[in-house]
Amino acid sequence: MKTLIIYASFHHKNTEKIAKEISDVLDAKIINFYDVTEEDIKEADLIGFGSGVYYSKFHRGLIKFVESLSKMDKKKAFLFSTSGLRKNIFLNRSHHYFKKTLKEKNFNVVGEFRCLAYDTYGPFKCVGGLNKGRPNEKDFKDARAFAMSLIK
Repeated sequence: MKTLIIYASFHHKNTEKIAKEISDVLDAKIINFYDVTEEDIKEADLIGFGSGVYYSKFHRGLIKFVESLSKMDKKKAFLFSTSGLRKNIFLNRSHHYFKKTLKEKNFNVVGEFRCLAYDTYGPFKCVGGLNKGRPNEKDFKDARAFAMSLIK
């Protein structure tokens, strides 16, 4: 199975770190969203979309990229995110909206993964950030377990 992971990761590269852990298990190609083409997606059997969560949304560039795609033919997809906030209504909203966007493009979403990450975005910078040291080894282990679940 040919797997592609598309991600948006800025500031501390938290999402990129998680993408690499998932990629190691799935033997996937990793590519930043601004370098990916629709042809890359068409060639893959499974596509992962990952982003940090910025004010309760996936990165706007990644969202715009997906919105610009043609309809897919039920391509399997998964999504993952890193965030400074614990799972709550804001994270649920970010995943819900992005999953809805994928479904509108006819992707078949087969899994989701979230983890906490060091966050100094916006107002969190004023307090020295949240979740220093995250993602950590437990987060990486959880990401690898999530990837294994996609194989089954």
